[in-house]
Amino acid sequence: MIKELHKKLVEKKISSEELTKQYLGRIKKRNSEINGFLSVREKEALETAKKVDKKIADGEEIGLLEGIPYAVKDNFCVAGGITTAGSKLLEKYKAPYDNFVIGKLKKAGAVLLGKTNMDEFAMGTSTENSAYGVVKNPIDTERVAGGSSGGSAAVVADEQAVWSLGSDTGGSIRCPASYCGIVGMKPTYGRVSRSGLIAMASSYDQIGPFTNSVEDTAIILDKICEKDSRDNTTVTKETNFLNNLKPEIEGVKIGVLKEFLGDDVNADVKKIIQDKIKWAKKNGAEVVDVEIPGIKYSLAVYYLMICSEISSNLARFDGIRYGAQSEADNILDTYLKSRETGLGDEVKRRIILGTYTLSAGYKDAYYKKAQEVRDLIKQSFKKVFEEVDLILTPTMMGPAFKIGEKCDNPLELYLVDISTVPVNVAMLPAISINAGFAQMDGKKLPIGMQLIGPWWQEQSILNTALAFEEGSK
Repeated sequence: MIKELHKKLVEKKISSEELTKQYLGRIKKRNSEINGFLSVREKEALETAKKVDKKIADGEEIGLLEGIPYAVKDNFCVAGGITTAGSKLLEKYKAPYDNFVIGKLKKAGAVLLGKTNMDEFAMGTSTENSAYGVVKNPIDTERVAGGSSGGSAAVVADEQAVWSLGSDTGGSIRCPASYCGIVGMKPTYGRVSRSGLIAMASSYDQIGPFTNSVEDTAIILDKICEKDSRDNTTVTKETNFLNNLKPEIEGVKIGVLKEFLGDDVNADVKKIIQDKIKWAKKNGAEVVDVEIPGIKYSLAVYYLMICSEISSNLARFDGIRYGAQSEADNILDTYLKSRETGLGDEVKRRIILGTYTLSAGYKDAYYKKAQEVRDLIKQSFKKVFEEVDLILTPTMMGPAFKIGEKCDNPLELYLVDISTVPVNVAMLPAISINAGFAQMDGKKLPIGMQLIGPWWQEQSILNTALAFEEGSK
């Protein structure tokens, strides 16, 4: 899609201003129903588009993303604009600088349409935890769009943006991509700078794109992957994803995790994934069952560690350093009242859990032990990747559930992430692509398929995902 729009811009079949106005019009028409955007930057978007049009008129060459409208999750800092992270506590917070990736995209001339809705501080699987209302799934507005990057997925699926960015801490890109029937990729931890991203859990967070195709994903990754001196977890790795993109399935050795095709998996999901496995075998892939010892502990490790890191990272949002201040008689009561009134229930729950696990006498028993198990899970993945090229799983265990269906049981909601969380625990790259549709309540609901690769092997993931994508046409 990006290439086609780029060609139209270069050939002057459409201007960037016209294209931007089309998407702004779609936002005005649909956002009241979907609730994907929290803020729209119409003036800035049109100014950027006009600059691109002038370059084209002057005969200057433009890049693939130049003049193309996109959206970004509202935990990315964008200079001069409100950045809420889906929380009432930050409803008036103006970011003083650009997130590293946003800065790169501004230089590239990409047109930022606005900021998208999300679970508060990225804590959730359904975007029902947003202080600004739930994001509705464009395929069935009675269902969730997924989370925590639900807004970013929904606006792409609903044609309110060409592509978008989200963050993925335990599946927050792949989950909504699956539920909305689009492509979502979480790169290797350290591939994309987190500088200027409001942190949830620093050793888990990663930035990635939502698109309508694997090719578009490669285009965006080429632009956003770069070492950044402000994020010392980033590494120098050459990226040339688009030029090296080609469908690869013959001779690829794919591992299938039996744990994620068991009785807990929705019957439609299981059939669709099994059909994809058959297609892969028919087209020359070698498919084998694999086991990852300790993977069943991934959720426990994940929630112990992220709650601990949340407790630490969110300490700054106290109404003094950051966040809306609630007046009280003394500074301690100001802290307490500001957080009590500004933070939602899920955020408070995780802060309480994290504070407990980091407290004296418990840190070694919980956080340190979870870190040790995390290292064992990484080693288990490493051993499996000595035998296979990629691992295939369902992205989610079922299609998008109805709004409010799981709100009364936080533990049930946590379990929804069972197949995405291990990827973040092991810091691996993974992609979700649409694998098919399940018929439910008269609607065709998207089902996602996840491909997981070894560290830094995004190219292999993209190439095999492209083969599955083309095989579905």
